[in-house]
Formats: sequence, C-alpha cells, structure tokens
Amino acid sequence: MGSSALLLFGATGDLARRMLLPSLYALFDDELLPKNLRIVATARSALDDQGYRDMIEDVLGEFLPGHDRDGGSIPRFLELLHYQPLDILAGGEGFSELAGKLGDTSDGLSIFLSTAPSLFEPTIRGLESAGLAHEAVRIGLEKPLGTDLRSSCEINDAVASAFSEDRIFRIDHYLGKETVQNLLALRFANVLFEPLWNEEHIDHVQITVVETVGLEGRVDYYDGVGALRDMVQNHVLQLLALVAMEPPSSFDATAVRDEKVKVLRSLRAISCDESVRGQYQGYDAELKRDSKTETFVALKTHVDNWRWAGVPFYLRTGKKLAKRRTEIVVQFKPIPHNIFAARGANAAPNRLIIAIQPQENIHLSVMAKVPGLDREGIKLREVPLDISMPDAFAGPRRRIAYERLLLDLIEGDQTLFVRRDEVEAQWQWIDAVCACWAENKQVPETYEDGSLGPPAANELIERDGRTWHE
Repeated sequence: MGSSALLLFGATGDLARRMLLPSLYALFDDELLPKNLRIVATARSALDDQGYRDMIEDVLGEFLPGHDRDGGSIPRFLELLHYQPLDILAGGEGFSELAGKLGDTSDGLSIFLSTAPSLFEPTIRGLESAGLAHEAVRIGLEKPLGTDLRSSCEINDAVASAFSEDRIFRIDHYLGKETVQNLLALRFANVLFEPLWNEEHIDHVQITVVETVGLEGRVDYYDGVGALRDMVQNHVLQLLALVAMEPPSSFDATAVRDEKVKVLRSLRAISCDESVRGQYQGYDAELKRDSKTETFVALKTHVDNWRWAGVPFYLRTGKKLAKRRTEIVVQFKPIPHNIFAARGANAAPNRLIIAIQPQENIHLSVMAKVPGLDREGIKLREVPLDISMPDAFAGPRRRIAYERLLLDLIEGDQTLFVRRDEVEAQWQWIDAVCACWAENKQVPETYEDGSLGPPAANELIERDGRTWHE
C-alpha cells in the first residue's frame, strides 16, 4: 500500500537540504509522487509553514540543477510542504501537535527518520504516544544505526517495539545508485558473466570507496566512529554482498536480502596483518586534539563458501586522498594456456571495473591483436569495452539515489533497504576487526593529504603479488 503522507524528521538539516527536498521535487516534477501526498517536515527550528517554504525555495535554488529550476513546478511543490516544530526530548505534547498537523494517517504514512542515535528511542516513544506507529505507518531509518553490535541492537529493539520488520526501511543510499543496481543486472541478466563468477575464474576482487575531502563539519561524529564504522560497516560491506551473493530466486526484498545476509555471515574474521589503519596529516590539528581515530582503512578478507574459496577481497576507504572514486574491480585469472606465447605475445588477464562515482560506467578489458603483418611476431594489446551509463541511456533521466529510495519508501518496496539480520551480521564482523586492533594496539599510520594512502596499504596487497587499481 502506498502512503498519502510523508513525515520528514531533521527537515532543516544538511541531508534534507542537499538531498531529500531536491529529490522530492524531482519526483513531484515528473508526476511520480502520489497525487494526494502531504509532506510534513519537522525539526527544532521555530518556523511556520510559510517560513519553511521560503527556506526550501532558497534550497532548491541552490541545489537543483539549472534546467530543473526553469520550470513552473516549484511554487506548486512548495504548497505541498507543511512544517511543525518539534523538540524530541521535550516530551509527548510536541508529538501530539505533530499528529494534529498530519491529520488522518489511516490511509498510509511514511516516516523518514534522520536523527542522532541517542534520539531514536525517544522518537519512537513519541510516535507511539501520538498514535503514529499504527499498522499503516512505515519508517525509514537513516544511518548511523549504532556504533557497534550492542548499540545497534538497542536501536533496532527500540524501533521493533513499535514497528514490525516489514515496516522498517533501513537506508544505505549506495543501494539506490543506478550502477549498484546495474551490478545485479550485469550478473543475473547476462549469460556472459555468471558462469565465470566464481573461484575457478576470478583471481581477486577490489572494492574502493575513497574521497578527497576531510571531515567537512562532521568532526564530533566522525572522531567517535572512524573510517571502519563510518564506511566499511555499511557501504563497503553492502557492495561486497552484492558482488558475492548467490543468484536470488527473484528480484524481491526477501529473496535478495536472504542471499546478501548469507554472504555477510560467511565473511572470514581478519587477522591484524590483514588490516591497515591510516590517518591523514593534519587530522589532529583539524580536530584540535590528539586522536587515534583512523581516516583510512584497507582490509583483506575472504567469503568462506564454495563459490569464493581462496578468492581474496581487498577493501579500502579513506579521506583526503588523491581522487574521489567508488569502484569495484573484478580481476579474472590468466588464460590457462597462451597459444600466442611462441610468437612473443603476452596475454594480460581480463579485468572488469564497475565505476559507481564520480562517473558511472562499466569497463571490461579484453585482449586484441595489434593490426599488422606480424613478421616480427604477434602483438596483443589490452583494449577497453566501455559502457558509459549516461551515454548508453541518453533518454532516461538519471536519478540520484534518494529519489529511488524515497519513492520506494512511499510505495512500500523494501528490496533496496537493509534488513536487521544484515545490519547485525555487518556489525559482528566489524566488532571483530575493532577487537583485533585493540588487542594488538594497532594505531593509524600517517599519510599525506592527496596521496594514495599509507604505504602499508600497498604492502597489504603487494605481498600477495597483486596491486591496487589506480
């Protein structure tokens, strides 16, 4: 069942301004939102409806692409927006006023909850007390959902006390990206890849999620979690699960998530010589205190099942690095016998690169013969087969992740959201990494801003006779 009302918590924050409201406007402009949808925004700021609409008009002027600002839809979109101030910690009266603003929600309410972890439980209690947790209400939860398995379970228990699992939508915005979804299409809609997608043909897999920026105003939050819990626990492990999962029986929420959780439960615990921690120069100065928090992580792990036996997965993420990119590299094994070797030709192994950001494309390297009469021997050269997603699909509009996720929340499709057992399997593996670091007193290695990360990250992969894709 779709929803006739959408409630946005944290509606004056950075996520709402940069992503949520522009995404909702894009859906509205393309007539994809339900015709009768009411959007109620709430935060601590003392605004009324018109004050909030004025603020969002400025936000859309700043964050919408130029061509989206030219139409006449913005005034009509602003009319959908309503605002109710709420101090979550002030008690039930504010939630009662919020319920009054929403009106009758019996025909469906979707809630997007983006708050500090400490506010999850009082928010759920307030929603319950105001009658906003009934069977027609579903709730979307933006990360962070805890800082370890224990705190994550506490948050999940609090939410589960009021909402059944089929009404809980845990958000990992990477799952809303087109290229991430295309990974499933690449594997399961093409006979070319799936027969080769196993330990017999794949040498190793690399997953890289790196940024050029530093903390960007997230100082207090980031120093409390670090790169491992901020990025690996959710985005990186979700990408790994999509790469390694078995074919689901169908593309629906239960089947897809059943296969992902099997992968996460099969992850081998790492040893400390299979992990690298790094911290960029100037982090302590930016923080204005000494800190042992890592801003870079490189890990080597395995998925202990028949498909992936012996295939290492190399994971890395970090800040203040040379360039921003998110990519998955599937490195195939060499051909078993090179028939061109006697003619002096080497055949490099094939490599599949799935680039997620900043550009979305799929790149497959294959070997081809260099043109010529070959009197001095045959020459083979690596050539790319590239699929640039914007070029391949010039007609359909490119959607940002939150457009898809907000629409799926409103319509009740959980396929691209994370189930509780997935989250807990991720945290269980991450907690083991943290315990290993603590036991061995493993501290971050300093690396230069704009570099490729600490030298130990290269040593991690090079001692296996492999190199990072740069």
